[in-house]
Amino acid sequence: MTPNIDLESTAVIQRLQEQRLQELMLYVSEYSTYYKRIFKDYNINPMEINTLSDLNKIPVTTKEDLQKYNDDFLCVDRKKIIDYVTTSGTLGEPVTFALTDMDLDRLAYNEAISFGCAGITSDDILQLTTTIDRRFMAGLAYFLGARQLGAGIIRVGAGIPELQWDSILRFKPTYLIVVPSFLLKLIEYAHQQGINPNESGIKGAICIGESLRNEDFTLNTLASKIKEDWDISLYSTYASTEMSTAFTECEAQQGGHHQPELIIIEILDEAGKQVADGKPGELTITTLGVEAMPLIRFKTGDIVQAHSAPCSCGRNTMRLGPVIGRKKQMIKYKGTTLYPPAMYNVLNHFNDIEAFVIEIDHNSIGTDEICIKIAAQNPSEGLLQNIKDHFRAKLRVTPKIEFHDFKTIQELRFPKMSRKPVVVIDHRS
Repeated sequence: MTPNIDLESTAVIQRLQEQRLQELMLYVSEYSTYYKRIFKDYNINPMEINTLSDLNKIPVTTKEDLQKYNDDFLCVDRKKIIDYVTTSGTLGEPVTFALTDMDLDRLAYNEAISFGCAGITSDDILQLTTTIDRRFMAGLAYFLGARQLGAGIIRVGAGIPELQWDSILRFKPTYLIVVPSFLLKLIEYAHQQGINPNESGIKGAICIGESLRNEDFTLNTLASKIKEDWDISLYSTYASTEMSTAFTECEAQQGGHHQPELIIIEILDEAGKQVADGKPGELTITTLGVEAMPLIRFKTGDIVQAHSAPCSCGRNTMRLGPVIGRKKQMIKYKGTTLYPPAMYNVLNHFNDIEAFVIEIDHNSIGTDEICIKIAAQNPSEGLLQNIKDHFRAKLRVTPKIEFHDFKTIQELRFPKMSRKPVVVIDHRS
């Protein structure tokens, strides 16, 4: 690993990445059944892949490739595998990822420097409010990263506001690792119990799974509602099992910083070409330093925008803005292109909404239809009209909206074997 590489010049960062890329090509050409087959089928000499621009000579790897040829990506004997994780399967069948001891060390390093990016030090105590079991990589990564950093960690796990507050008041953590919408439940419980969140000693939250910001980095509706009642720093993160790497905001909170010693990133248009600087495209990644299952030009399916202007924190790495949406979840609705996060932002405006799911389908003439199913505290025709008006004002379209009881919505949000809530149910083939 190369600590503080993010403070070096862009030229030094590129040289390091190209050195690591050459090492990766040598490694996969010897050990990866999948990539050896790709090199042969496309007549590619991996020893000629020496620069970042040379990468475009290699075809992209897709989620479907991972699902279909999962075992062919494994580069080590199974005796070397220490940990097994699976992807969440949001857009298809879950994929198994194996990690060696070296991969777990890399995961710990990734999270330790990610915490450091957000200003967390060995003097801090972190409260983990996400699961560490159920083959979930993120919880394990947080634990390993805190351990490497030397920070304390409290493994409370998901849910149960009463237990979360008991731990906050008992152990005095300084940061929470949390899905941001859960902070609203913690605030609600605190108010019910006469607890002042602002006197809890919590300085900030490392937020996962949901966006905090608009594309211009202003706080979105969800983050604004949190800040109204709990004046803590909110740090966005972006990560996935496939890349075993996180993009985490620094104190400037202007996008998640790239960790160049761990991953190469490309942002591609529909034709597979690099987009112009500052334009949105599909994040495509090449992992560096992964032993068990390295990936080359893996298309994440996430539409993002990169920012290359210097950051006030002094790092010279590219930053990723909030995920605009999943490529496969793009919706063409009444002449407007929508992604679910834009709808989340509208729905999070309403305090009366307890939970929701968004169902996407094709109608009889082959165009997209949206049905939003909502559980509300006080469902009424007035609330329904207010929601529709807000959609019309913010997104210029009004999807179909239905009220359902909370139990029905929760059953849709938490299907059997799910590790996290399913907010979008896409019935399109």
